[in-house]
Amino acid sequence: MNSGLPSEQSSGLWQPNRQLSKRTEGIVKSIFGAFALISVVTTFGIVLTLIFETFEFFQEVPLWRFLTDRQWTPLFSNAQYGIWVLISATLLTTGIAILVALPLGLLAAIYLSEYANPKIRKWLKPALEILAGVPSVVFGYFALLTVTPFLQRFIPGLQGFNALSAGLILGVSIIPLVASLSEDAIYSVPDSLRQGAYAIGATKRETITSVVVPAALSGIVASFILAVSRAIGETMIVSLAAGQNPTLGFNPLVPVMTMTAFIVQVSLGDTPAGSLAYKSIFAVGMTLFLMTLALNILSFWVVRRFREKYE
Repeated sequence: MNSGLPSEQSSGLWQPNRQLSKRTEGIVKSIFGAFALISVVTTFGIVLTLIFETFEFFQEVPLWRFLTDRQWTPLFSNAQYGIWVLISATLLTTGIAILVALPLGLLAAIYLSEYANPKIRKWLKPALEILAGVPSVVFGYFALLTVTPFLQRFIPGLQGFNALSAGLILGVSIIPLVASLSEDAIYSVPDSLRQGAYAIGATKRETITSVVVPAALSGIVASFILAVSRAIGETMIVSLAAGQNPTLGFNPLVPVMTMTAFIVQVSLGDTPAGSLAYKSIFAVGMTLFLMTLALNILSFWVVRRFREKYE
């Protein structure tokens, strides 16, 4: 008889505890849901603001002018709205950055995952990721005051503000993104694939290039695309180092104005709110938003389409 009392008592105590646990779990679930809802609502509000302001801009400026004008001078009396001037500058600095970040970031990821000693990897990866914490304004001044004067010694015709130094330092700033995400993808490849390659006589280099990297390709490509999105949306580096001269073309030696640099210029407060020049920043912002959105969608598609699943 006595043997049954503890179990009954414990069962009686367990019921309130379980109810309290369920209530706590419900409260926590509601809080997390509210945070997620705030994020969705905020994003929705941003998109609606861009849409409404961009619609008002195109009420005064025809879309064909926006796409066909060969100059970008919305602040001049003879205003022109050729968005390709800003797009070409953005693509130029982003292209230079990708040429720097992709090979260096991928090689760093391969070294950290496949060659580095665990103790070295433990310290080297966080040290590499410190670059991601450096403010972009610091990178911008470094490009303007250090990199540009250094490059002018070797490149004749390189002007004080130029796309080359801005693109180079922009590439350095996104190396941690490429290296970290690619390293995670490579490191997650099952070791059995490596051992199988070694069993048939493959060298370490052959195993990495023919087995490991292809197996992690979806994660690597996703990191590349996200890095491109990050480079396109960068503001302070290109504003400080590339200048604010809207020039159509792909000459890296002259000053250019990217889309983000124009938004910074107009947002300084000299342009009256509600004017057409002021509304132009929303049209540029919408263009930038659509470009980054397309890259993010492409990133998700690549991950789902080419993801390798292992049992």
